[in-house]
Amino acid sequence: MTLSSLPFEPAVGASPYFMEDPREAQRLADKVDAEAWVSRFAEPFLSPTSHVLDVGCGPGVLAAAVAARCPQGRVVALDQSPDRARQAGVRLAPWDGQAVVGDAATLPFADASFDLVYCRFLLEYLREPGLAVREMARVCRPGGRVLLQDLDGQLLWHYPEDAELERQVLATLGVLAGTGFDPFAGRKLWHHCFRAGLGQLSSSVEVYHHYAGPIDAENNQLWDLKLDIALPAAARALGSEAAAESLKERFLAYLQRPDTFTYSNLVTVSGVRASLGS
Repeated sequence: MTLSSLPFEPAVGASPYFMEDPREAQRLADKVDAEAWVSRFAEPFLSPTSHVLDVGCGPGVLAAAVAARCPQGRVVALDQSPDRARQAGVRLAPWDGQAVVGDAATLPFADASFDLVYCRFLLEYLREPGLAVREMARVCRPGGRVLLQDLDGQLLWHYPEDAELERQVLATLGVLAGTGFDPFAGRKLWHHCFRAGLGQLSSSVEVYHHYAGPIDAENNQLWDLKLDIALPAAARALGSEAAAESLKERFLAYLQRPDTFTYSNLVTVSGVRASLGS
């Protein structure tokens, strides 16, 4: 896809963003191996007594895996959806964790409340991701860590290009931009952490999606669901439900071609809260 032509101007009266569809949060939860994720990304910053905040927790799959590693600590999971917070609360109950309904841009916690604050695949959906990161830094204690993880290039990086598919995808992303959705959220995490006053920044980049030739059945099903969730925005961008369905069919057919290459990156950035004044 042509990066310079991405129409990231908010569309008037844009459709609800992905995370207002409960299937998207569940889709992301189903894709992650919670134990492996926590072992790799969160456990280096945890102790049995850690106080941890999961921002944009979805159904609480990661929060529960974190809580199991902090038996004398406290894990709080926050989501703007009451239903997702309820699910997270059920998963956290065995460890006396807490699930809260709230907004990432105005976290309902006092300064310096947590040893680790993290979010995964949240900032790509927010209108003001920088504000959310500043809030995460605010509620992190001095010496504590903020951990961010998001995607970069999803829906966009393919070869060879299909001109009609590119046109349809870019038009749909123009509508989704009005909801806050940003397919380039990953590359911006370092800057958000820097602007939030975090120090000792570290980062990693790795391939997340990688399909060379025909996509496998499991990933095809996941993309089918993701594109189905995006249909309202696509219909608004392309003028009809039929055109949106055509986009979905064309995208899935593209992923099945033997000559195509598709990928996106996973970016992880973390930083340390220096002081209460930072």
